Amino acid sequence: MNVISWLGSHFIGLFQAGGKQFVGMATGIIPTLLVLLTATYTIIRLIGEERVARAVQSTAKFTLTRYTIMPILAVLSLTNPMCYTYGRFLPERQKPAFYDSTVSFVHPVTAFFPYANAGELFVWLGVADGIQKLGLSLGPLAARYFLVGIVVIFIRGFITERITSWLANRMERKAGASA
Repeated sequence: MNVISWLGSHFIGLFQAGGKQFVGMATGIIPTLLVLLTATYTIIRLIGEERVARAVQSTAKFTLTRYTIMPILAVLSLTNPMCYTYGRFLPERQKPAFYDSTVSFVHPVTAFFPYANAGELFVWLGVADGIQKLGLSLGPLAARYFLVGIVVIFIRGFITERITSWLANRMERKAGASA
């Protein structure tokens, strides 16, 4: 009988712990997320969606900005998973690289902009909790996390664009040879 009562109390204890976590989020991170998201959409509305679209297209002109500024704008303004739709401004050969760089940024962005990818927020909160338990500040870690993310997305976008170009040229040569 002790095993049954132990299982019963620990089973319900799991849900009680989940409830406490939910209440903590409802009074902590959720209001912050709502305010950040509202501010982002307000800024886009004030600037104008057409102007934002033109700004995005202008960032696609250069490799450096195409795989740094463009994914950052996409993730911050549309959040995950809608951010990938910014790829519509690119030629077909650049879309895989844009996707690769953007999908690589949805995790580092949570350090400063948690609304951008709520699914990854739990990873950042786990890391942040460990850092705070050590008595360290989150600011320097968040900044490094964000900056390293920008370097990584550029490298991934650049390499993926080169690989895509190489594969497309190879396929075109094969199609030309068989015709």
